[in-house]
Amino acid sequence: MRETEQKVKVTVPVASEVAKLERKDLSANILIGSPTLQYQAMYGTDARIQLNDSFKTVADIRDFIAAERDAMSEAERSLMTVNLKVDQDVRMGIVSDVKQELRRCSALKIMYSARKPAKD
Repeated sequence: MRETEQKVKVTVPVASEVAKLERKDLSANILIGSPTLQYQAMYGTDARIQLNDSFKTVADIRDFIAAERDAMSEAERSLMTVNLKVDQDVRMGIVSDVKQELRRCSALKIMYSARKPAKD
């Protein structure tokens, strides 16, 4: 069951190799994509960052990661993985900015959501 409302449109890219995330409870999800139709009037069509249920900026990532870590037990904090769910058409500039901010707050385990290639 989805915990948050998806406010950005994300079509994840195809990957040559995929691995399943073992413990989803130890992951923090960051979605990057253009806003869905109902939010385009307010936010435009440029790529936006969604943390939980709201649109945020790169500067808000540090507080988001801190809150996600605080919600975990002390032993599990080192196991936290940040799951980036990025639309395949998003420019890499915003993704690079997000990765730089994650590096600054020592969230170094990053996973990209992708889908398996279609079978012939």
